[in-house]
Amino acid sequence: MKKKIHPVYYNDAVATCTCGNTFKTGSTKKDIQVEICAACHPFFTGEMKYVDTLGRVERFQKKAAAVVGKTYLSKKKRQALQRTKDKKQADKAPRTLKEMLQKS
Repeated sequence: MKKKIHPVYYNDAVATCTCGNTFKTGSTKKDIQVEICAACHPFFTGEMKYVDTLGRVERFQKKAAAVVGKTYLSKKKRQALQRTKDKKQADKAPRTLKEMLQKS
C-alpha cells in the first residue's frame, strides 16, 4: 500500500444531532453534524413523525388530498378517454359548408 495517502482516523469523533444528543464514534472527521439519531428517530421513539427536509411528504399529502373522491386513471386510460371525447366533439361538428349553413 502507498504511504501518506490515508486520512487520519479519529476513534473519539463526536457526532452531534439537531435534537442536541451527542455521542462518540469513529470517523475521519473530528466533528460530525447529523439530522437524526437514535434518540429522535421515529422508529426508536415510537411516535408518528414525518422527517422531511425537502418537502416531499407535504407534496404527496397535497396530491393525495386532491385525489380524494376522484377515481385514479392511468396515463393510457386518461389519453384514451380524451381521444373518445375529442372524437365525439368532432362527430358533432359540421363536416361541410352545406351542413354549417343548414344548422343556423
